[in-house]
Amino acid sequence: MRKLIFWLLATVFTVTSVAGVYAMEEGNKRKGKYLYRKVYKSCYERGAVDSKTPPISPADKTMAEWVATFENRDFAQFGCEEEWKQLSDKDIIDIFTYLHAYGSDSPTPAKCK
Repeated sequence: MRKLIFWLLATVFTVTSVAGVYAMEEGNKRKGKYLYRKVYKSCYERGAVDSKTPPISPADKTMAEWVATFENRDFAQFGCEEEWKQLSDKDIIDIFTYLHAYGSDSPTPAKCK
């Protein structure tokens, strides 16, 4: 009986751990593209950057690099810290999905900025 309980708990733990890693990929990449550009547009309007165009294209990093960036929540490299702080977790997941889907080693990498 104890072995059965142990195996059930181990299975539940494994499934939830794996699901947590892949949960970020469930976002909407069209909405993510819109939000990613919107962040820089509002940052430009505030006068913090010189261009409305995001400085980092999805193809500038591999899919694994995008995963590492978003797991560590390392958004300083993007600039516009105020705008990134205002994004909800759902918005960040959508942006991650967009950037990850078009990473340099993805089946359909982004061709332009």
